[in-house]
Amino acid sequence: MTKLSIEPVTRVEGHGKVTLSFDDSGKLDKVNFHVVEVRGFEKFLEGRYIEDAPVFTPRICGICQVSHNLASARAVDNVFGVKIPKTADMLRNLMQQASNVHSHALHFGMLASPDLMFPMTDDALKRNVLGVASENMDVVKDAISMRKIGQTIIQKVGGRAIHPVTAVVGGQSKPLTEEERDELLKMSENLVDTAERTLVVGKQLLDGLKEQDLLELGYFESYHMGMVNNGAQDIYEGKIRVVNPEGKIEYEYEPSEYLNYMSEGVRPYSYLKFPYLTEKGPVDGVYRVNTLSRLNVCDRMPTPIAQKYYEEFVKTFGKPAHHPMLFHYARLIELISSAELIRKFLEDDAIVGTDIRVEPTDLVGEGVGCLEAPRGTLVHHFKTDDKGIITDANLVVATVQNNPAMDIGVQKVAEKYIKTPEDAKPHVLNHMEMVIRAYDPCLSCATHTIDGKERMLSMDVYKGGKLIKTL
Repeated sequence: MTKLSIEPVTRVEGHGKVTLSFDDSGKLDKVNFHVVEVRGFEKFLEGRYIEDAPVFTPRICGICQVSHNLASARAVDNVFGVKIPKTADMLRNLMQQASNVHSHALHFGMLASPDLMFPMTDDALKRNVLGVASENMDVVKDAISMRKIGQTIIQKVGGRAIHPVTAVVGGQSKPLTEEERDELLKMSENLVDTAERTLVVGKQLLDGLKEQDLLELGYFESYHMGMVNNGAQDIYEGKIRVVNPEGKIEYEYEPSEYLNYMSEGVRPYSYLKFPYLTEKGPVDGVYRVNTLSRLNVCDRMPTPIAQKYYEEFVKTFGKPAHHPMLFHYARLIELISSAELIRKFLEDDAIVGTDIRVEPTDLVGEGVGCLEAPRGTLVHHFKTDDKGIITDANLVVATVQNNPAMDIGVQKVAEKYIKTPEDAKPHVLNHMEMVIRAYDPCLSCATHTIDGKERMLSMDVYKGGKLIKTL
């Protein structure tokens, strides 16, 4: 038996690898995506005071730290049964949109664009940000510019650019001053134009993929999940909607009901869990989250320019679209939407209000916080004792929900292009990485523990972190 590996998978956050096994006759046998690190944040949180969760959970990740911060903050608000003031809600939403801009700009400009510009090269030294800069310096400059704006907003609103600290029980600990608002308005005056320019470049690069018959990389059909607010795409609040592979709405539910719909499995070759829709089962119930899925589940975008590109996207590719490479296109539509919303929030005088926090008076003892991280639907669920100390924590992170799709995707690429070890040319192996990077995975975010049983020889089925059966 012959084995090949891609180790590590590059230009992703965290550590992963892909292995290909060939039988004794030299034919492709097995292909798997492995995540080879484990981090125990769910256990770290047990025994801590619940109000500390929004401070601890951003340490899971340095890229999507705002989403962890705000998901925990919302869960903590629900643990105490409080509704935060309007201005506090706007400040959190502004920070969430800024995080989306920073993350999407970073991914397209630094991580994804080398794949889209150089999909057929065997020269790994060219597939990086320096290679992109040599072809189109504006792509890199625009990414840096947008990321700077996003991070500056997070710093002004959240107190820190990395691991913000101002989202506290009942609202925010710090208002946005008029001087800070004016500074951010001036800084972001060209943000929408820059995002739109980036989308135009992305479309051209994806057209090039299509011409090379690479738009089909990792294609398969699945369910899609994302948050909607009265039918509109919303990365901050709303209900969770799931559509089936034909685009029909299968479920729509409150985030607090997530355990009725989502289960988790474990397989022997990865520390990353394998979620699925409980009712559909671990094979038929594979679903995806992230940008393309959010466009697939929503009826419309929340802002006018993003809506224009959304309509063009649906007209071109249909709905639902299942191509992993189209996550890039959807990411750039969202980039525009978040840029538009940032301007909207900053132009609203309510954003500089000083009524930003209410004091909690009760302890409900359990709360769920949910929003759309840049990489997809994110759930934080906490239970406490009567003193407000965490007794149980469940973090359903976006990337883990796309783990089955990434695993399937690399198998699809290998089955199409690799029959024997000699077919595994560098650019073909990179096609497998391209599928993984299309989901923009954050592997550090996604790896946690399940009752201490990270690796199983069979398929163990979990619900809410508890083993319910073995297949």
